[in-house]
Amino acid sequence: MLGRGLAIVRKSLITVALFSFAVNTLVLAVPIYLFQISDRVLTSRSMDTLVMLTIVVIAALVMHVLVDIVRRIILMRTAVEVESKLGPAVLSAAAKASQNGSSREFQVLGDLQQLRSFITGPVLLTMLDAPVTPLYLLAVFLVHPYLGFIVTGTGLILLIIAYVNQRVTAGPFSLSNTFGLRATLQADAMARNAGVLNAMGMVPEAVQIWGRETRESLKTQVLAQDRNIMLAGVSKLIRLMTQIALLGVGAWLALKGDLTGGMMIASSIVASRALAPIEGTIEGWRSFVQARTAYNRIRGLLQSSPLNFERLRLPRPHGLLTVERVLYVPPPNKQVILNGVSFQLNPGESMAIVGASGTGKSTLGRMLVGSIFPTAGSIRLDMMDLRNWDPRQFGESVGYLPQDVQLFPATIKANIGRMREDASDEAVFAAAELADIHEMVSNFTLGYETPITVDGSPLSGGQKQRIGLARAFFGDPKLVVLDEPNSNLDVAGEVALGKALIRAKKKGITVVAITQRPALLRSVDKIMVLKNGTVQAMGKRDEILPMISGQAGKAVEGANILDSLQG
Repeated sequence: MLGRGLAIVRKSLITVALFSFAVNTLVLAVPIYLFQISDRVLTSRSMDTLVMLTIVVIAALVMHVLVDIVRRIILMRTAVEVESKLGPAVLSAAAKASQNGSSREFQVLGDLQQLRSFITGPVLLTMLDAPVTPLYLLAVFLVHPYLGFIVTGTGLILLIIAYVNQRVTAGPFSLSNTFGLRATLQADAMARNAGVLNAMGMVPEAVQIWGRETRESLKTQVLAQDRNIMLAGVSKLIRLMTQIALLGVGAWLALKGDLTGGMMIASSIVASRALAPIEGTIEGWRSFVQARTAYNRIRGLLQSSPLNFERLRLPRPHGLLTVERVLYVPPPNKQVILNGVSFQLNPGESMAIVGASGTGKSTLGRMLVGSIFPTAGSIRLDMMDLRNWDPRQFGESVGYLPQDVQLFPATIKANIGRMREDASDEAVFAAAELADIHEMVSNFTLGYETPITVDGSPLSGGQKQRIGLARAFFGDPKLVVLDEPNSNLDVAGEVALGKALIRAKKKGITVVAITQRPALLRSVDKIMVLKNGTVQAMGKRDEILPMISGQAGKAVEGANILDSLQG
């Protein structure tokens, strides 16, 4: 996708460069017109010559404007096409890369907009005008070599200033972007936790952290801008002094009879056109640096995304889950989270994972749905490693209910249907029935068409969790992972969850549930106990449940409850 976007930009820039050459060539008509008026019309006093020259110059200027309009339109279309082509790929790659919980990758969407602004901005056009500079220098040399040497020397000095400008501003601009990104991420965190910040009086501290990052960003930006402004001022002074030098030397040559007054004025205008692109590039260097940094972030995200690789679409899985000696050591702390975890679940089997906080339960759950990958070992669905499944096909075959359930600002129906436009009403209703939430949804005035706001209103925490459960079962998945699915449920909700697990078993859905609640433990086939990232015990429910509760009678009680649910 990135290569396709680069091909579009490359092709358009070549076209625009050719148009820029024509634009800058046609603008030479103005100094030529002044030269002809000064040296021919005023001396010959020919009205016909004046009229013909004026008509030719007007035609050249009309062509100049039309060609300039066309090249700007091409750049605008290019910028829109680049964003439309890369936008979905960037958003998909950001969603894939941010599955570890960070939203930093989504900031790359802002980089894409910044790249579009640079393509349509004046700095790029100024830089594309630079290749015409040799043509202007040749024109000045044709007027007189002395004037040509003056302009050439000034151009070299400006190029040196541009190089120095790049060296002294690159570091501060990079730091400014880094601190600015961190400030943006802090603001996003404040938006997500606004309720907690206000309830616990943490707003001043959050603002202080944001202000510290913003202050550092502004300090480095001001430093870079100060250097850029000073060097741009020096370049402007040199260009103005060059104009004086051209006029002074031109007048001296005119007094000697080596050139005319018209030539002197024309060479001054042509020289200013030759030096303008270099000076404009120095002044707009910040925009170029920001666009280059934005492009590098876009390229890094897209090139590192696993979505770039085409995967063979495998037959629909049956739900055989195999975990072999999984080791997980997340960077950079190198602390072992999971160590040698192994188990296997046949299609339709259910297992509960229990253990104290921080033992790696949620990490293992995220691993089972492909959100993160193990450092060593393998996780297979129907004997195929999760890395080798097509991401879209795997996602359609898996259901996941995280601890922190987040719903989209859409209707209940759309959320259950995973925001898919092709989600049928039958499939949505089937998922709601399996999760046993139809009665709950029916109590809302608009039923399944009830809109959900950004903050989850009008749903309670338990209702959000139950709708998230229905979303996990949407599309008849073959593997469902539930992370604390009953943490916000009341007694009725827990009974409904137990019924959902029984229905899932009848449909051949493999279920892995992470929980500490006894009601859910009695509804599974197996139980695995994790401690410090390792498996301490694993076996059938009736074998492990008494070990957990410390009471053998719990096994009998669990069996009775299970029988009542099935009834």
